[in-house]
Amino acid sequence: MYKQPRQEIEAYSFEPNPSGKLRYLPVNNSRKRFCTFEPSPDSPAYNALSSSTATYEDTCGSCVTDDLNDFKHKIKEIETVMMGPDSLDLVVDGTDSFDSTACQEINSWRSTLEAISRRDLRADLVSCAKAMSENDLMMANSMMEKLRQMVSVSGEPIQRLGAYLLEGLVAQLSSSGSSIYKSLNRCPEPASTELLSYMHILYEVCPYFKFGYMSANGAIAEAMKEENRVHIIDFQIGQGSQWVTLIQAFAARPGGPPRIRITGIDDTTSAYARGGGLSIVGNRLAKLAKQFNVPFEFNPVSVSAAEVKPKNLGVRPGEALAVNFAFVLHHMPDESVSTENHRDRLLRMVKSLSPKVVTLVEQESNTNTAAFFPRFMETMNYYAAMFESIDVTLPRDHKQRINVEQHCLARDVVNIIACEGADRVERHELLGKWKSRFEMAGFTSYPLSPLVNSTIKSLLRTYSNKYRLEERDGALYLGWMHRDLVASCAWK
Repeated sequence: MYKQPRQEIEAYSFEPNPSGKLRYLPVNNSRKRFCTFEPSPDSPAYNALSSSTATYEDTCGSCVTDDLNDFKHKIKEIETVMMGPDSLDLVVDGTDSFDSTACQEINSWRSTLEAISRRDLRADLVSCAKAMSENDLMMANSMMEKLRQMVSVSGEPIQRLGAYLLEGLVAQLSSSGSSIYKSLNRCPEPASTELLSYMHILYEVCPYFKFGYMSANGAIAEAMKEENRVHIIDFQIGQGSQWVTLIQAFAARPGGPPRIRITGIDDTTSAYARGGGLSIVGNRLAKLAKQFNVPFEFNPVSVSAAEVKPKNLGVRPGEALAVNFAFVLHHMPDESVSTENHRDRLLRMVKSLSPKVVTLVEQESNTNTAAFFPRFMETMNYYAAMFESIDVTLPRDHKQRINVEQHCLARDVVNIIACEGADRVERHELLGKWKSRFEMAGFTSYPLSPLVNSTIKSLLRTYSNKYRLEERDGALYLGWMHRDLVASCAWK
């Protein structure tokens, strides 16, 4: 999730209906702000979010469906044609003469029809994006009208993802994607404590962040096992939760813990969620270190990662240096966006500091320089796997699920689909490309400890058996079924 300052934009709006879906409403006030999908009135965030109306240019109608009644009615009509007009009523009232076999057949047909509808939704999303890529605006608008009747933020995984993909398609077609995304990031937010709660829920229900942090910590612990003075530079420290287990591990080290100094670089999303500056993180980690008798110092750097200079980092002679890039480098613009090329500049700068180990954790997706249509396909396939994995752990009727997906994932989806140039800040690359960048900066691969692999396997056993862990070419990949989602590796 990535935030930018609020901007005023032109007008069209969304209004929640009681089912938690949105309706499109033209508005006359061009100074209103855009906000994406609203929860139902039962949601804790409803009052805070519903107080502001969404806006952007009215060119192609709404971005989500009013309801699925028409769609469900069509399914029932098909069932009636195939099985007779009275079959469904007979099964429902329990007075029919059908045996259990007939009931099973009807349920089978219903399941088949629902599966077909899900496949049709995916196919229609692809058709809409394809029409847009070919500048067939009439077809694109026609497909959007159809898609509005099929998506839902409270439905199947593909329906929920489809709602956010459609949001991005509408914004891209109206050429308002950048304005929408900027305003979306500063539209009426949930309270900081609520946002932090949503982030924590996502952290707990999916192993992606834990995988990244555990693999990076394992590499750092291995590299520093003989060091007495350790300096860790974290280019996006967030809430500082990654370092809790590492401090505890250092405390248990034979011969005693090293003296640890952590330099934390802030980001606006984390600052908002924690409700204050980096001193909150520093105090929390210092308290933990004191509890475990670990000598500790915290160096806060309230500068954007793209603007960090060596003088900000306070590297001291005699310290063994570790640098952590966890889910942050894909936000750095590269040569395709800016001649400054902060992505490669940062790597060269870090190499000049002579670190003992550098850890990289990134989403395994290819959206950086891809053209619109392949970028859409990659985004749909990637996030479809992620939404399916959420569905396994977080019940569909969980009152906070819509908020978690909206505030922690939807913004990324909309940004990738709707924005271009410098406004598209979610720019993922496959690990093969990251390897090339690290090698060009002068790094060599640092092998991960086998202990890290076994520890993560133990973690995954507490989740679904559809998660898989694979080690390839010195890197670890976490995937959902057949799709790689997160990759982790280390360099020196």
